[in-house]
Amino acid sequence: MKNLNLPRPVPTAVAVGIALVIWFVIPVPDKVSPDAWHLLALFIGTIAAIIGKAMPIGALSIVAISLVAITEVTRPGKPEGAIADALSGFSNPLIWLIAIAVMIAVALTKTGLGTRIGYYFISLLGKRTIGVAYGLVLSELVIAPVTPSNTARGGAIIHPVMRSIADVFGSSPELGTSKKIGRYLALVNYNTNPITSAMFVTATAPNPLIVELVAKATNSAIKITWGQWALAALLPGLVMLLVMPLVLYVLYPPEIKSTPNARELAQSELTKLGPMRTPEYITLGVLGLMLLMWAGVPTWLFGAAYDLNATTTAWIGLSLLLVTGVLDWEDILKAKSAWDTLIWFAALVMMATFLGKLGLVTWFAQSIQQSISALGLGWVSATAILVLVYFYSHYFFASTTAHITAMYAAFFAAGVALGAPPMMLALVLAFASSLMMSLTHYGTGTAPIIFGSGYTTLNEWWIAGAVMSVVNLTLLVVCGSIWWKFLGYF
Repeated sequence: MKNLNLPRPVPTAVAVGIALVIWFVIPVPDKVSPDAWHLLALFIGTIAAIIGKAMPIGALSIVAISLVAITEVTRPGKPEGAIADALSGFSNPLIWLIAIAVMIAVALTKTGLGTRIGYYFISLLGKRTIGVAYGLVLSELVIAPVTPSNTARGGAIIHPVMRSIADVFGSSPELGTSKKIGRYLALVNYNTNPITSAMFVTATAPNPLIVELVAKATNSAIKITWGQWALAALLPGLVMLLVMPLVLYVLYPPEIKSTPNARELAQSELTKLGPMRTPEYITLGVLGLMLLMWAGVPTWLFGAAYDLNATTTAWIGLSLLLVTGVLDWEDILKAKSAWDTLIWFAALVMMATFLGKLGLVTWFAQSIQQSISALGLGWVSATAILVLVYFYSHYFFASTTAHITAMYAAFFAAGVALGAPPMMLALVLAFASSLMMSLTHYGTGTAPIIFGSGYTTLNEWWIAGAVMSVVNLTLLVVCGSIWWKFLGYF
């Protein structure tokens, strides 16, 4: 038994208990079908297991798919239809968009292009500590559109660069000198991640799920394209990236203000990397081509006949990297996070989709809407409450995907019912879904990596997260509303 990698007993028992109570104990509400309620029991049990980390999320997703097929909650009495429904998530193009994009992002690490970009910006801006911070910000921003794993981007590419700089100035947790510069840079390193994740559909895995949920909730009346998302996020996102390092500089000022050695370190590391090699040039070219296609430039220049689906673009990019030899099949097979994302994303999207089809999301949204309407508020105040509840409930989630899957569709539908402009609400909730990562040291996969490096205390991390949540939400609402009105989005 010691060699068996069994589920964690307490989180498993809690998750199973919650599912059984919802299924057998809590009465099915009026206007909700038994099948919808039973699927909710499986869904909430799965979310609870993910939050409690009873098993790896991919393993939990396979169990969830199996349970949906076995219980036949989507098609009672039709086992063939039930298994088809359970596997339907794998036919969703948006799921494949993220999985393929994660595979493509491997090229940034394999070729060293991601690290080169990081040190390049440090070499340009690293004369002072605040300049180093903006160098980290720009590095993340440049690679964000093509790295849907925000954990890989902030934790595996940018964080080692940040640590190297801190080491040069003798700032380390082991020496008790984090306050010299390491604490500040670590907080900038992390708090950049939620903002860049909010700026592009392809900057974090759950964003395409939001696009899908909005389209389904509006019967495809609102289909947010890659370009629309990026344009909508451009002004508020850039303002947040400009303000965030300044806020943290005031909140936790570094003892070292001048950092000429940072530029020397960056230039030294760039020298070690040598001149750009052919694989880096190819990777840069492929990524640039993908960004142009995602942004709709060929369609704009040559007409609708040259329009390409975003997922098709990702497949083209991966194919080019394989054909040119930048990536080989072994690289794709070893891209565990891509295959992991494909499995759990398909399972959660499938369950969320059928909760909508069976009417559960509509019922839940109406319940939320009625509760807020009872307060007698106008749509602006009512929507503000809705967004704040959605945002700060992330304190209870260790996964943005689980949070979005559980709550986004219902809160969007409730907000529309309260009178909020659908496009504006979709964007606010979409960007909030990434910005809420800033709150805790477990809010997304990047957090444990950077927090675990030991540069900050738990109190410092949570205070920074709370302050940045207020700053980011304020900038999102103020800058976003003006910008989206100008763009004609509402």
